[in-house]
Amino acid sequence: MNADLNTSRRAFVEKVGAVLSLATLPFSAPAGMRSNGEMSFAEYSKHDGIGLAQLVRRKEISAAALLEIAIARAEAVNSRINALAQKLYERARAQVNSGMPNGAFAGVPFLLKDLGIDLEGTPTTNASRFFEDNIVQRNSAVVDLYKKAGLVIFGKTNAPEFGMSGFAESALYGMTRNPWNLEFGPGGSSGGAAAVVAAGIVPFANATDFGGSIRVPASCCGLFGLKPTYGRTPLSPEFSSTNTIHAITRSVRDSAALLDISCVSAANTFHCAPPSPQASYLENMRQPPGKLRIALLHRPYFYDVKVHSECLKAVDNAAGLCESLGHHVEEASPPIPYDQLSEIGSVFMAEFFAPIGEREKKLGRLVRLDEVNSGNYRRIRESRKISADDYLKGQQEIRLLRQAMADFYKKYDVILSPTQATLPPPVSGEERMADGRTKTEINTALAAFTGIYNFTGQPAMSVPLFWASDGLPIGVMFAGRFGDEATLFRLASQLEESRPWFGKRAPL
Repeated sequence: MNADLNTSRRAFVEKVGAVLSLATLPFSAPAGMRSNGEMSFAEYSKHDGIGLAQLVRRKEISAAALLEIAIARAEAVNSRINALAQKLYERARAQVNSGMPNGAFAGVPFLLKDLGIDLEGTPTTNASRFFEDNIVQRNSAVVDLYKKAGLVIFGKTNAPEFGMSGFAESALYGMTRNPWNLEFGPGGSSGGAAAVVAAGIVPFANATDFGGSIRVPASCCGLFGLKPTYGRTPLSPEFSSTNTIHAITRSVRDSAALLDISCVSAANTFHCAPPSPQASYLENMRQPPGKLRIALLHRPYFYDVKVHSECLKAVDNAAGLCESLGHHVEEASPPIPYDQLSEIGSVFMAEFFAPIGEREKKLGRLVRLDEVNSGNYRRIRESRKISADDYLKGQQEIRLLRQAMADFYKKYDVILSPTQATLPPPVSGEERMADGRTKTEINTALAAFTGIYNFTGQPAMSVPLFWASDGLPIGVMFAGRFGDEATLFRLASQLEESRPWFGKRAPL
């Protein structure tokens, strides 16, 4: 089956370059493009990744010139947002000078997340002092796919230590700020990725999602963030029952095209998602979504948290938009078997901290308290108490939860909810905020709606349709059937056309 799937995927992935060259440009080349192939940052920022790739393909701009614009923008703004964890400028320049592959995104500047994403010869620090000198010897499978597509990797972005927070901060790299308002954070854990896109450094950036880490930062920074179906993109060499790898983007079509080039199955991938459409996601998103049956959800599944009034306004506003587009929206919630999910968290904790144990074996000693933050040190110790029985029971509960969701989706096509239950988090070095809330409480509110879809494996996307009264972005989330990113992309494309957000820029 995997061989057939790989053959099918290769057949249309090879066509993606041709598809991109024929794509209409909603973000067309500005009239001020210079005849000598140079480009200002203002011109650069008017393009998404597909638009930039087309300019390189048509030899209107060089990959080297695009890289220098991205580097210049990073140097101009990073001192204010602190989103770059590693600068790999010379490595990227050497990559461009050695010649670019003829891939779908040849010449487009790109950044990786410094959490579980390996780039050969560089450290994967996971934003932790314990991994500070962890130089890796090979690329993650998805990085090989990015490089084959011609993406020019010139750095890595900041994240909270081990991704265990909605605050993009760590003792190793410091605190990342939100380009929309520097007094607030960009969310987590892919906060650095969202910040560099919102700041205009790159049109899209790599991100991962263990429990909302693509969708929450996309929501906080006014961007599009899709978490693919579990197993859609290769996790190798990582192992997880809940993690996914993809990106945070400005445009929907960039997200679709990036998934086209990164969803090829790897032989050593732990799990493979159901086959994707015979047409590419990029081609598929141009089709109308039809009349969708949308379940509207106002309350989180598991958490008793108060949902901020602006988040409720955002989701009701989105529901009204969907109805105006011809979709059927009604309040409904899946019948979750709460009383049978006592060990589901054991799977997440055991797998999440497994790399700590591997690092300890390599170093021949246990992690010390001065090498990780106190909360993670406690979590690491607790994870060591999880038994094989706990883990296996948790896996059984994941299957039970997935079945409950699958039954619900016999009636509905999509679930609509807030992406998060609170506004973007304030920047603070203290545990307790000025309004009396703790960071723990804010973390719970940020992930209250997102985490369930990591356990069920369903694709889900945060769409930037609403800005709060104070100017901060608030995303809304749409979750689809397991394996059905295609419906989400078609809906997202319709929403993007109805209420465009690409031109909304952070006032950095």
